[in-house]
Amino acid sequence: MFSKRSIRRSFLIQLIFASASLIFIFSSFLYLYIENSIYDEKKQDLLLYAKNIANNKSIFQSEITPPDTYSNLSIEIVYLKKPHADIDVYESTKNKQTFLTLIYPFNLDDFSYLKVTKEISPTKILLDKILNYIFIINIAGFLLVIIYAIALSKMLVSPVKTLSAKLSNMNEYLISPIKAENIPEEFEPLALTINHLITRIQNFVKYQKELFIGTAHELKTPLAVIKLKNQVTLIKKRTPEEYIEALKVTNKTIDEMNIIVSNILNIGRQEGAQLDKPVEVDVIKVLREKANDFQLLAENEGKQLHINFEPNGFMATLQITLLNQIVQNFLQNALKFTPKNKSVTLKSSQDNVGLLIEVIDEGCGIDETVDLFAPFKRQGNKSGVGLGLFLAKSAADALGAKIKLENRKDGIDGTVASLQINSKLSCIIPRNN
Repeated sequence: MFSKRSIRRSFLIQLIFASASLIFIFSSFLYLYIENSIYDEKKQDLLLYAKNIANNKSIFQSEITPPDTYSNLSIEIVYLKKPHADIDVYESTKNKQTFLTLIYPFNLDDFSYLKVTKEISPTKILLDKILNYIFIINIAGFLLVIIYAIALSKMLVSPVKTLSAKLSNMNEYLISPIKAENIPEEFEPLALTINHLITRIQNFVKYQKELFIGTAHELKTPLAVIKLKNQVTLIKKRTPEEYIEALKVTNKTIDEMNIIVSNILNIGRQEGAQLDKPVEVDVIKVLREKANDFQLLAENEGKQLHINFEPNGFMATLQITLLNQIVQNFLQNALKFTPKNKSVTLKSSQDNVGLLIEVIDEGCGIDETVDLFAPFKRQGNKSGVGLGLFLAKSAADALGAKIKLENRKDGIDGTVASLQINSKLSCIIPRNN
């Protein structure tokens, strides 16, 4: 009915086994309790008979009623070879009849003992009936447990089947989030995770379409320039110097195409990096190494790179290649748009979410109404293909981090590029300063 890997099969087996064990243990204790209670009562009756006789009292002077209690009762005196002070009770069977016998000290001087015997066949038959009834009830209860377990397991996997059915009918054009309020509370985290994945897929499809369209457009323009230059060159004969100049223009256009192709290849490499196994790394250490690399570059361009890292250490499990790509893109853009004699700040701080990494420049700022994370989106008068921030956004999504680009709000022109790393996958390293 279910495969060996089925969680429903495992749930059914465990629930049935646990319920059957519970029923068996409870029934066993119940039967033993009933049996011991009845036998104790019979033993007390025999003991009371023996005490009355030993105390020279009539049996009928005992407190036991009614008179039919004394039917099938046999009393005799037996002599033992050795004194036996303890009271002995045992059960015996003869001619398919069951008897309960009590040996009680009568006169220890001549080793005489009272042997009180009573037939308890009706009691034995009653106990057998009780045992049969308990056995029948156990079978019925076991069958009910099986039915309940099947129904319960079906109810538990129903939300999963609902999610599977909804996802199986989706394609890249008909992707819609799952309404978490329509499923049980226990499955809400799963629905939220799926919705997050759906959002990433939607963004991926959107950006891939924009990437294809943008790539075609970006490559079409230089190709048209090359063709036009060649056509103009072929119209009439020119001097060698003019041909050399035309070839230089063509080579420059080809170089621009190579930059576009290289950036597109970087997208493929990044997608491969997203599949790398995450490792535990000190993010602050990575930031320090990256800052050292860019400080020399900033000095050569007549700019300053300030650093301010808090806390001293912060461990996170992530793909270090993707983290490097994001920070490097932030610093490259900040230095590109920051004028000479101005400064760029790389800082980190701890907040309620985790670790916040910020790169603050003193450039011209951005138009916040434009989606600069889309492919081939450029702003300002600096050269570039417009794929850097697109790659940074993809890397941040793969890390489960949040990336943001906004203008400074401290009255100074410039941009703040931030990366928020979630603390669920990271922790602070205590260090001595």
